[in-house]
Amino acid sequence: MDDASGSSARIMAGAEMIPDDARRARTYTPPMKSLAIRAAGVLVMAGCAAFGVFAQTAPIARDFDAEIRTSLQAAKTAAGFDFLGTLVRTCLLPQSGGENTSDTLPGYISNPATVPARETWYADPAKVFDNLYFVGGKLHSSWALTTSDGIILLDTIFPYNSEELIVGGMKRMGLNPTDIKYVIISHAHADHIGGAEMLQARYGARVVMAAPDWRLVETYPNRYKTMAPKRDIVATDGMKITLGDTTVTLWETPGHTPGTLSLTFSVRDRGKPVNVVYSGGTAFNFVNSTPDPGIQNFQTYVNSQQRMAVQAAATGATVLLSNHSEFDDAISKNRMIAGRGDGGHPYDVGANGVQRYFQVTQHCARAAQLGLERQQANASRR
Repeated sequence: MDDASGSSARIMAGAEMIPDDARRARTYTPPMKSLAIRAAGVLVMAGCAAFGVFAQTAPIARDFDAEIRTSLQAAKTAAGFDFLGTLVRTCLLPQSGGENTSDTLPGYISNPATVPARETWYADPAKVFDNLYFVGGKLHSSWALTTSDGIILLDTIFPYNSEELIVGGMKRMGLNPTDIKYVIISHAHADHIGGAEMLQARYGARVVMAAPDWRLVETYPNRYKTMAPKRDIVATDGMKITLGDTTVTLWETPGHTPGTLSLTFSVRDRGKPVNVVYSGGTAFNFVNSTPDPGIQNFQTYVNSQQRMAVQAAATGATVLLSNHSEFDDAISKNRMIAGRGDGGHPYDVGANGVQRYFQVTQHCARAAQLGLERQQANASRR
């Protein structure tokens, strides 16, 4: 595990940002003296005493393949063994290439017989920190943050398993679901908003979500059937949700969806405060198969990743959490906690480790963006 000591300023200075000049075509323009010498040589060689002939210097062609390889290697280096799931999902696997604009009932709603088998999604709940519990599944996560005045729930997985995983998981951990006061939804995909309607209706929990994703839910009533909470708290950038002795700060990080929220907050590890950054959206679930609007969509995503790297550094975050266990390796780490003994915490990767996560996402996005820039450049030559 990385050393979490050192000032936030040093981490912020070390946080890698992809420079703007790496996104622009490089054109070499020689100085005027060089142009004059070349022009004079042309005049002499051509014997043109009265007419000036000036050499044209062609732009140097970009080596897109080399730039892509550089970005991919930077992502692999940053991932190490800590973030292989994030690397595979964002760099190596084919991307979705689009966004869902349909308003059809999900199969598991219209035909409950199609609900995935329990063994494909069930995972045991776990006490991760003194005041943070994992109540998610094998692939999708939900987190119960306990406070002196109730519980803040982060994401709610699918409608077909939120009852067993969240409600049942909390009870197994000795928590009372009636204590849920706030439900924060990172983004309005079914694997994260699925249980929000049930929790709001049953326990009166306040539901927090960004405006673009509230609109998404209201635009597609069939797609969100049984998982559409009534519009409640509209998150804004920098908003603080405070309950008792605990505050969660919300950050707008558009990209995965237009309204994706990421979070910063503190937990306690055997009484010691530990700072957490929660990544609200990682995969490239936006139009990304064509230069327009793919290049700009990737830039929006990269900007959000850079911004959260800065927020993580500013808060001294040494723990990276996600709403997908493939990105933070939650299931494996939960098993490691039981055998921790006096050693370090499995989730604490250090401040530099947290920064490496955001380098992986940035460089993988940049590699895909470069592919679209190459496509655009090739089309302009035709």
